[in-house]
Amino acid sequence: MKRAILTIPICLALTIGWSLTFAQSPDDLELALDLSSATMPTPNIFKPNINLSGRGFYQDSAWPQGLASKEALESWQKDIGFKGFYRLQYNLWEISQFAKDKEAETKILANYEVVIKNVSDAGGTVLLNIFGTPQGMGRILDGKGAPVDLAAYKELIKNRIKDLSCEKKYNIWYEVWNAPDLEDFFLGRQQEYLNIYRLVSESIKELESQYKIHIPVGGPGTSWWFHSIEGNTPFTPEKSLIYQLIKYCDYNHLPLDFVTWHAFSSDSRAESESTIYKKDSIKLIRDWLSYFRLDNNTPLIIDEWNYDRDANVLPARREKSYISASYIPARIKGMCEAGIDNQIYFSLEDFQNNKESVNRNVGVFYYTSGKQAYKVGAKVSFNVFKMLKELGPDMYSVKLNDEFAGALLTKSGDSLEILIYNYIDPEIASNYISSNIINFSPSEIKFILNIVRSDELPKLIAHSIDPQALHASNKIKALFKKAQELSDLAKKFESTKRIIKINLKNIKGDYLYSRFTADLSCSLNCEFKPALEKELNLVNTYQEELTVNPYSVNLIILKKKPQASVDNNVIGK
Repeated sequence: MKRAILTIPICLALTIGWSLTFAQSPDDLELALDLSSATMPTPNIFKPNINLSGRGFYQDSAWPQGLASKEALESWQKDIGFKGFYRLQYNLWEISQFAKDKEAETKILANYEVVIKNVSDAGGTVLLNIFGTPQGMGRILDGKGAPVDLAAYKELIKNRIKDLSCEKKYNIWYEVWNAPDLEDFFLGRQQEYLNIYRLVSESIKELESQYKIHIPVGGPGTSWWFHSIEGNTPFTPEKSLIYQLIKYCDYNHLPLDFVTWHAFSSDSRAESESTIYKKDSIKLIRDWLSYFRLDNNTPLIIDEWNYDRDANVLPARREKSYISASYIPARIKGMCEAGIDNQIYFSLEDFQNNKESVNRNVGVFYYTSGKQAYKVGAKVSFNVFKMLKELGPDMYSVKLNDEFAGALLTKSGDSLEILIYNYIDPEIASNYISSNIINFSPSEIKFILNIVRSDELPKLIAHSIDPQALHASNKIKALFKKAQELSDLAKKFESTKRIIKINLKNIKGDYLYSRFTADLSCSLNCEFKPALEKELNLVNTYQEELTVNPYSVNLIILKKKPQASVDNNVIGK
């Protein structure tokens, strides 16, 4: 069954690599490139994609409560537009609450549709996440349970898809449910989720046959790639819901046009974690697709991700949001190198402001609400998405050979765009151990986990305990030694400026230079304007020593000046 609708982006040339044999990072770095070298199309994964969620208990009762405010949506549309990939959570349970008030039901559906239309009209793609069991179709009344009236559920789904995709022809991919492995979102068994997927995908197959169009469908949108509804670990990946969905679609001849999951972390290379099969998770999922006779080029999409350290509220996502902002390009590049086809950042707006005053500050926009007004403000991460928008359609292969700093270099006609980030993972030691632990034997894993769960790990990382003193294998000692070294590097560079020597060859002519910066100088409501502008006359080379702060992103744009007007006297001749 070959229904794949994207191809794998060519990111192998960008690979930095990270293993037990990593190299020490030099203080100064060099970015060198001959601009006569070949380029590749800039992968779609670098577009400023975002999940349009937000939840500030918006005062309009017919405005979807899981959707960002109109103010945040309008700000994004004005400054960035909707040409990318946008996830919209379509809550059937919430919509069903208006069933007895047709005017209100029509209004909430229209509010969803105006966002879908805006994205589709702009040339973007809506990843419409369908979740929530409508009132009266499940065993319980909270919308999280699996539907028991399957015929009614299928009829509802089919009619909604028919209206949006077949009659109004919006560009929509349909994702079946959100985080079904978490009880906060789904109360049901694995087979019940698979039944829901079957109902949606069969509805789509019937509509495709009737209207002669292609309607993408996929899932499962789990909270991590190896998770399952019954609970699972990376040591048994075949128990994951992703594996089970792939197998189910093969056995039942159902379409699976894309595979999705969430991945919240502070690790910019989270997708490169090892598996028991001596390959990373992305290669393993593609092997599953091939084994079950599906297209191994089926798009793999991280549909929710953000800087995360297991806390709802993080200073690095608000008053120090330059930290999470610098994480954005680092993580996207890591995804690209690992073989992920696309990504959707979570989320447009901060997600909660409930009566307990718990605010999950994952948004690009923060908000204040009260009796007087609902106001939104932008974090510096918004400026980083503006930088991503400036990237050109053609990309060069460049790398800085560093654990923390990285670069992207693109061109657009006569312009060059150089994006340089400097992100230091504060949990680099534990993330390194976590990503490599599966390469050890069961007895070694048990030993490592005992260290991690005790108070010995912080002592090891702080050099209070020498790894060579451990009663463990040399392989374990090497693991903790490398974790120590990584932690030492992170501590050094989280407070040290870096010098990056930029050296470009084969560039000639008069250029306008603009440099935009996102760093510790601003976190909230930061104006997007050049920190430096100048004119350059280049004769074959461009060189600069750029000093970058920890947790920063710099975008340099070299735009060739238009040819000067011909002298009037010359024209007169």
